[in-house]
Amino acid sequence: MNNLVKLIIVLLFSAAAFWFLNRPVGPLPAPAIFFDPIIGFWANAETGKNTGIITLSMDEVSQPVEIFYDERGVPHIFAQNDDDLYFAQGYVTARDRLFQMELQIRGAGGYLSEWLGDDLIPYDRHQRRLGMVYGAERAMETIEQDEAVKAALDSYAAGVNAYIRSLIYENYPLEYKILNVVPQEWQPIHTALLLKYMTQMLAGRSTDMETSNTKALMGEEFVDRFLSARSSLMDPIVPSGTEWNFEPIGTEKPDTLYHPSFTSHIEPWKPHPMNGSNNWVVEGSRTAGGYPILSNDTHLNMTVPSIWYEVQLSTPDHNVYGVTLQGTPAVIVGFNEYIAWGSTNTGADVMDWYEITFRDDNKTEYLHDGEWLPVKNRVETIVSKSGAVVSDTIRFTHHGPVYESERETPLSEVHQKNLALRWIAHDPSNELLTFYALNRAKNVDDFREAFRTYKAPAQNMNYAGIDGNIAIQTGGLFPVKWEYQGRTVGDGSDSRYDWKEFVPFEHNPFSVNPLRGFLSAANQFPTDEEYPYYLGEDFAPYERGRRVNDLLREMENITVEDFKTMLMDNFSYHAYKLLPVLLERIEPERSKLDSKERELLQELDVWNYHNDGDQIAPSLFRIWWVNLYNEIWDNKFEPDIPVRRPSRDNTFDLIFHDPESGMFNNIQTQERETLNDLIFISYKKAIEELTERFGDSTENWLWGYVNRTNLNHLGQIPGMGVTDVFTGGGAESINAIFGSHGPSWRMIVELDPEGVRGYGVYPGGQSGNPGSKTYDEFVETWRTGGLYELLFLRDKPEASEEFPLSIQIRPRTGS
Repeated sequence: MNNLVKLIIVLLFSAAAFWFLNRPVGPLPAPAIFFDPIIGFWANAETGKNTGIITLSMDEVSQPVEIFYDERGVPHIFAQNDDDLYFAQGYVTARDRLFQMELQIRGAGGYLSEWLGDDLIPYDRHQRRLGMVYGAERAMETIEQDEAVKAALDSYAAGVNAYIRSLIYENYPLEYKILNVVPQEWQPIHTALLLKYMTQMLAGRSTDMETSNTKALMGEEFVDRFLSARSSLMDPIVPSGTEWNFEPIGTEKPDTLYHPSFTSHIEPWKPHPMNGSNNWVVEGSRTAGGYPILSNDTHLNMTVPSIWYEVQLSTPDHNVYGVTLQGTPAVIVGFNEYIAWGSTNTGADVMDWYEITFRDDNKTEYLHDGEWLPVKNRVETIVSKSGAVVSDTIRFTHHGPVYESERETPLSEVHQKNLALRWIAHDPSNELLTFYALNRAKNVDDFREAFRTYKAPAQNMNYAGIDGNIAIQTGGLFPVKWEYQGRTVGDGSDSRYDWKEFVPFEHNPFSVNPLRGFLSAANQFPTDEEYPYYLGEDFAPYERGRRVNDLLREMENITVEDFKTMLMDNFSYHAYKLLPVLLERIEPERSKLDSKERELLQELDVWNYHNDGDQIAPSLFRIWWVNLYNEIWDNKFEPDIPVRRPSRDNTFDLIFHDPESGMFNNIQTQERETLNDLIFISYKKAIEELTERFGDSTENWLWGYVNRTNLNHLGQIPGMGVTDVFTGGGAESINAIFGSHGPSWRMIVELDPEGVRGYGVYPGGQSGNPGSKTYDEFVETWRTGGLYELLFLRDKPEASEEFPLSIQIRPRTGS
């Protein structure tokens, strides 16, 4: 081969390599750019924490703003007015969490396929059909009428965009480089969309279709007893016996209830069923310091970066510290110099489905109270990264958007009707106004008034103040319903199923300074059964709420350390009540177990009912319970029909109070099984399952391995999460770590009149950059139950090692 031919081959190969390295590979960036040592992913690696003083000149601020980052990367923002404050908050949040901010709103509004391609089109279509963007648009109509909140959103957006404009490819967040996309401009509606996303996560649960199917299959009596009944152990949020000194609003109930068609699942995505929280507060007479102490831990899906971002916001008019969502101005959970507040979710039913009867196949009119009403159309356009464009026409009734599903069901063999959604997330709202007011509140009256306009997601918010008061307020807008309205799919043609009025704010559950000296909430029923309004039945089981109240009743001279211990309490009320029954009933059958099964049963004999990570017993009990539950209920339902199954609470009540019930018989066998039979069968299956999943060595059966807590990357990008975090806790424990779900923020606040003090931690770190040392630096402190003392500054600090980095933003015109 002569030199000319060799040269041509080399040039052709080089050209091909250059062409390949500089072209995107599917959704990924061009390799030459991504692996460039100067501007590629290497540029995101941080060898240490940022230090020094950064001075910026910007047109958007009217007066100087100073931002001091403490050693944990928490920004303490000092501004002279609200506009500059929220501008700076938007700027620093984007600086640390820009990718997370944009990913969340794309997920909320149904814009993920623009980044990730055609596979995400069905998800995007679902979000659009749920009316997420529509709800955000309606929220903006209300927000724009509120001068202060509108200004806060505008300033925050300006701060985010100022940071985006400062970026070049080299300092793009790593995820943008991986996905080969660029940051989009932040708009005020994105904040409204993010808040609607929180409503979806916390008030987007509905079992109307499943309950309808269960009622059709098993009868109304079954539904009343096993789905709607309260546990005999339920201890409500507002103390039992509270008098309701108001005349409730009534509503007309149909003489006979509507029987909807069988339906398959319409919602391909539902929020995590255990989204919730704990909070509690005690008055000064119960504490060592003589002042109230408040605690809160919010239970959500745990990722890195965290859903929360820690910040202090200070102007001459207010000074507040806590955590916020990436994309919202103000502090969402936290404290100021006068009060503290913490949040838990309220599982009230504010999401109802209705069968709609269209006049004909054109679907331009629908039946309501004997009249044909016009349908309104909304066209949503989904643009994929591939270039595909999907237009989706969504029909709206007065109830809300219509989900069109015309598959034949296996049971009814007829076309399903179309279902319309009435959901509180579609109502005009201004939830940010509540948090704006809480940030500035000075007493219990201010605290309660802040919730007057609040709609969703409904929350049980606790309060403590330096005024000595403690309180809890169920904040949210609830439709006035007749009993069980919305439990099943409603008749969309009958106005008696409509939402006509809402519970007046003054009628919402509320308690202040109860005689017992404490208040708490753990997502259970807000009130006892004397409360005159039907709020639904999708509330948490009794265990966490009862455990919190049991501990508080016995505690005196309470300190922060006591509350830290409570936050990590792994006690399982479920095991405490149920396991003795199981052990008693399996005792006659012990001789039928093999030696390993008997040995493992002895672990349960001596267990202290705590879901500690270094014990085998929690794993044994958990898997035994799951198998027992399935043995009781699996045979009662067809696997292809979505149904609502009895809760853990009501299944326990059946076992405990009615052990001879025919419900324990497996209707798919010739024999007649008893409870004892199912306990024995399920125990053996539990050992088989643990062996299959974790091996023969029981060293691998420790609860910390079985519970398996992974803090995955928010965007599910492999290699960027924190995996196999060894934890204790459980869904029924105060320390409600269950897999990757659990306490996403733990906080304790002392309301000392001499100076409010706070302590807190979340699993993650302030930075959203996987290459940063502050990306996951809080995880071990969180895992082991530690809390950081929160540096709540009263005045701007002097330069010190406590604040290694500061940013000074100056008005450009004044430079």
